[in-house]
Amino acid sequence: MSQDKFYQTPSQTVGPYFAYGLTPKQYLYNFPSIADGNLIINDEVSGERITISGQVYDGNGHLIPDAMIELWQADAEGNYSKDLSMFHGFGRLGTGTIKDSKFEFQTIKPGRVDGQAPHINVIVFMRGQLTHTYTRLYFSDETEANSQDPVLQSVEEDRRNTLLATKTIRPDGTTCYVFNIYMQGPNETVFFDV
Repeated sequence: MSQDKFYQTPSQTVGPYFAYGLTPKQYLYNFPSIADGNLIINDEVSGERITISGQVYDGNGHLIPDAMIELWQADAEGNYSKDLSMFHGFGRLGTGTIKDSKFEFQTIKPGRVDGQAPHINVIVFMRGQLTHTYTRLYFSDETEANSQDPVLQSVEEDRRNTLLATKTIRPDGTTCYVFNIYMQGPNETVFFDV
């Protein structure tokens, strides 16, 4: 039987095996990770230092202990940095082996990019998914900028809150934005097609 058009081989589901190659240090393998949760390379980088913390939940509200989160973001001036000696704008963490299945990134608050509100692009990998999912993290204290962001405004009003990270100040004075990701259910995070 001949076939005129060939199609891509289906993707494989992402499982816990990614830890070995993508987040080995976190899972106690004896070699360094390519990327980790610290996006700040050099203390001289400008911008407000923040922590992004959260958890990933399944449709039943249970924590997912072996998801992997990637962040991609602009620098404080709204540029995707070319000077990787200061700030590389990319981080990767798994949710396993951290107390309570949390992820926690150390970064700077990004600036506005092309008229969009400050945001961080988030990619979620996990078992049971044939392909990864994309979402965005917006900041709860950027009300005016958020009201003008074309991507955020394209989301149904009653679902926009699923993209907002809530600002908290920790006892040590550090600024933390809490961003929990819900894969399904009544609080399902808005995911985007790319």
